[in-house]
Amino acid sequence: MLKKALLILLVAWVGTTSKATEGMWLPLLLQQLNEAEMQKMGMKMTAEDIYSVNQGSLKDAIVHFGGFCTGEVISDKGLVLTNHHCGYGQIQSHSSLEDNYLEDGFWAMSQDEELPNPGLFVTFIVRIEDVTDQILENVTDDLTEKERQGWVDKNRLKVIEDTKREKYQDVIVKPFFEGNQYYLFVTEKYTDIRLVGAPPSSIGKFGADTDNWVWPRHTGDFSLFRIYAGPDNKPAEYSEENVPFKPRHHLPVSLDGVSAGDFTMVFGFPGRTEEYLPHNAIDQRVKLVNPARIAVRDRSLSVLNEAMKMDAEIKIKYASKQSRIANAWKKWIGESQGILSTGGIEKTAAYDKEFANRVAANPEWKKKYGDIMGAFDKQYGELEKYAASRAYLSEITGRNIELFSFVNLMHGIVKVYNSSGVAGVEQRMDRIKRYVDRFYKDYVPKLDQKVCAEVMLLYYKDVYPGHRSPFALEQLSNAKGATEKLAEIIYAKSQLTNPENVKKALEAGPEVFVELIKKDYAYYFVRNLTEHYETEVLQPYNDIKERLSSLQTRFMRAQMEVFSEKRFYPDANGTMRVTYGKVAGYTPRDAVTYNTHTYLEGIMEKYEPGDYEFDVPEKLISLYEQKDYGDYADSNGKLPICFIGSNHTTGGNSGSPAIDAHGNLVGLNFDRVWEGTMSDIYYDATICRNIMVDARYILFIIDKYAGAGHLVKEMKLVHPK
Repeated sequence: MLKKALLILLVAWVGTTSKATEGMWLPLLLQQLNEAEMQKMGMKMTAEDIYSVNQGSLKDAIVHFGGFCTGEVISDKGLVLTNHHCGYGQIQSHSSLEDNYLEDGFWAMSQDEELPNPGLFVTFIVRIEDVTDQILENVTDDLTEKERQGWVDKNRLKVIEDTKREKYQDVIVKPFFEGNQYYLFVTEKYTDIRLVGAPPSSIGKFGADTDNWVWPRHTGDFSLFRIYAGPDNKPAEYSEENVPFKPRHHLPVSLDGVSAGDFTMVFGFPGRTEEYLPHNAIDQRVKLVNPARIAVRDRSLSVLNEAMKMDAEIKIKYASKQSRIANAWKKWIGESQGILSTGGIEKTAAYDKEFANRVAANPEWKKKYGDIMGAFDKQYGELEKYAASRAYLSEITGRNIELFSFVNLMHGIVKVYNSSGVAGVEQRMDRIKRYVDRFYKDYVPKLDQKVCAEVMLLYYKDVYPGHRSPFALEQLSNAKGATEKLAEIIYAKSQLTNPENVKKALEAGPEVFVELIKKDYAYYFVRNLTEHYETEVLQPYNDIKERLSSLQTRFMRAQMEVFSEKRFYPDANGTMRVTYGKVAGYTPRDAVTYNTHTYLEGIMEKYEPGDYEFDVPEKLISLYEQKDYGDYADSNGKLPICFIGSNHTTGGNSGSPAIDAHGNLVGLNFDRVWEGTMSDIYYDATICRNIMVDARYILFIIDKYAGAGHLVKEMKLVHPK
């Protein structure tokens, strides 16, 4: 059914205009679905230039960076460009008060100076195959969700087993269109990835939280890494004998930039979108889930931000943690505001009503799909109180209080011990020790205690009464109703806030270590909260979500059949995608219109000496005053910093290349405008814009600012215009 629907859609869209910029498209299908439109928009390449299994193509320069971002190969020596915030954890791990690479930047002046990063990897896509028929063999509409998944899992294992590949290659199979279609990806993973260069945070994170998700933007959000391989150019674990990787293709870098109206393409690994939800889901997200998540992070960030301003060492230790918390927090705020300001809930409700009307008017559709909208109303109604509590509790127990997160991970070790004894834990001890070392390296218990006191106020105040643990209520009563006192008791009684005690127990062996955990007061407190949450909230929530998942699969299939004139693309799911659009400004509100480019003058306008968000390095000021821009100035004589376009992006697209009509790198994707962050669940072409660092600013910082011109010499610089 789905293949037939795709064929209908393809025919319906032949000859359409080039206005549509929504969509995250599979590169395998570009020739069928998108090539003609892309060329009408100004693209000079063919679909084969973008994705090919027979020759080097753009896909061979694109990597999944660490499994959470995108990167691109920009030299024949395996040099990888990605965002500063994507490499932030690695930059931080190499930083200290003596060598503060976050503060001062880092530049390897030779390959011998490049820094290894244990655990970091990049993944290439070798080829993509449609395996829908094989995966859905024996899957019928009368199966329960569990029975259906059983067949899918069984078939997936067989498909993976039968796939031809090299020994060093992996195979993954992913669902698309809510499980109505499946694609297979053959991949190659390289694990010797070394840090090559990063600007100081005053460049790479310029604007920090204030400018995050905001346009106009002036952030040089980039960092450089290098892929190393064995002498045969195949994946190899870190070794001094490894050599720089030689790619099948690397991206040339354009010195001409782009102008308003120019074609742009973003190639990468977008993480997750939900573009085909019913209006009930969007309404619940905006009115219940986001407010709960935002409220918890409001309190967490207020504590962290104050501490980081007051203490330079805490600023280093918590820079990456704070950034991770603040990023989603601000995104959720923008998402909700964007949906409300564009009438997203009302427009989606109108779409759902049109769907229901079409179904009701067609006897065949009515029989197959007539129950869907009513079922959505019922299930989302039942989900409401559980969704709100889940939002609060997942933020409280899993993301904002570090001790609670640590306890939850330690509980995994306790479960292994209970099921497999000493032997089960013993074989994991090296991994456990590495994790414990990383955790305590950047952990400040007194600061975490303050976060706990703030965040737990919401647990006792706003979580649905029946979803609060009786034990937790009793402990608050013992603390005279004060969460500050409760947090003080938890952290004073817990051995897990003391790294020496934990490491000593680890050295004593699995039995001593597990006993320390099981007897710990914080462990008992958190597990009590979590177990109550799992029973009273998570279990009923998951039961309802399972029913909704089955409904969503049918709804997706139904939409593609009922709206045959509409072009559908699969939701993002961490797999390789192409999105395309044009360099374009926008008007977010009355009398406000944003241009497409920012320049170095804008950095100087925002400059505030000593401010952690808007300070500017002396050398950059000097280069500005001298107008010493080298070959990197725009035709107007100014140095470009960032630009925006109408490419449909999301998380995971961070570090994706912005590619021009000829296949050259012109920028580096790193953000979206705040008004358009709702594009993960509701896309509006009038205000959804992605933000990119101009490639010329990247080259300028590497060459003129850092004096690392040897890296620029590795690249192929071109003048396509």
